[in-house]
Amino acid sequence: MPTSRLDKSSGEQEMRKHEVVMRSTTSSLTVRTIVRYGECQKNHAASIGGYAVDGCREFMASSGEEGSTAALTCAACGCHRNFHRRIVED
Repeated sequence: MPTSRLDKSSGEQEMRKHEVVMRSTTSSLTVRTIVRYGECQKNHAASIGGYAVDGCREFMASSGEEGSTAALTCAACGCHRNFHRRIVED
């Protein structure tokens, strides 16, 4: 999995591309689905009746343990993972 790292000596966080692998098992069939999160779709101007997105192109999990609330926050834009477009790959 590709990663990009920032200088930790300056206090900046490590940014990681986030992929979720879901497995579904039946009696004789195992299905593996990979879920990625693309560009941020949060409308920052909704409160004033407009439409403006921040331009974040891909969800990058902030440094946090997998499954924690910190891991669900994008290191690039600060939005929750649910604001990013969900891409399902079979």
